Amino acid sequence: MIRPRYLDLPAGELHERADRAVATLSDCRACPRDCRVDRLSNQWAVCKTGRHAVVTSWFPHFGEEDCLRGWNGSGTVFFGHCNLRCVFCQNYDISQAIKPREVTGNPPEKIAEMMLELQALGCHNINFVTPEHVVPNVLESVAVAVDRGLALPIVYNTSAYDALESIRFLEDIVDIYMPDFKYWSCDRSRKYLKAENYPESARTAIRSMHEQVGPLDIDADGLARRGVLIRHLVMPGGLDETRAILEWIEAELGPETYLNLMDQYHPAGKVNGEKFPEIDRALTSAEFREAQRIALGLGLRLDERRPPARLFRR
Repeated sequence: MIRPRYLDLPAGELHERADRAVATLSDCRACPRDCRVDRLSNQWAVCKTGRHAVVTSWFPHFGEEDCLRGWNGSGTVFFGHCNLRCVFCQNYDISQAIKPREVTGNPPEKIAEMMLELQALGCHNINFVTPEHVVPNVLESVAVAVDRGLALPIVYNTSAYDALESIRFLEDIVDIYMPDFKYWSCDRSRKYLKAENYPESARTAIRSMHEQVGPLDIDADGLARRGVLIRHLVMPGGLDETRAILEWIEAELGPETYLNLMDQYHPAGKVNGEKFPEIDRALTSAEFREAQRIALGLGLRLDERRPPARLFRR
């Protein structure tokens, strides 16, 4: 069994760090939006999240990368709301459509119970999905769960629109960082993500993640132990963005960086024939082959999918 590093932190460190992180919610700067609202008083701004994080679902996920799902699944915890406004979001119903007054946040004890339930089901890790805006909540929940016996590696599954302070809070707590580097240019980030500062924020966050955990290390059983796994969704008509991102990864992080090029884009969210017509189509096979060619030409380490891991249960 892979031993997470948080189990070796000094006594009390998890709770002390969680307390420091939660205190910052009084003048929230948990992400690059820097809204500075008092979330401790249940105020909210862009992310529509007050004092407590909203969890929309938690379950063993067999659709993640092989090194995460293994044979028992990745223990995913999906957070509601988001600090981005991606017009093409494939999880639009839980990231943007839900209204704060229609849902109740989950206190840390409840989220800890979810993690322990996933551990009891045999999941190989705890996989926090869309956690950028709730890092303090993640920390206090992990602290409670560890007291109650949590001993699984933690995956931080993010859009990469993360505050540097948040990533620093997570050091030696997160074992595997999985940022999805979406866009390189400020213009497209402004248009499609509604966040002009996304590219620089993503680069800064990913550098910090890599400094903490290094390239992805996979054990003899094929499970991720520690490191950075970068996702990039190839967009229709966006190969120039893909090339710029992949060249940066190779130059900044090194060719050993583990990369999952994703080809599953389809029009969703606010994309339709009238709005954003340039991305109102599926990615072509030729576009994806070119993205692969660019990655392989740079020597990057590409994720290769096998049939669902549930077929290989031990």
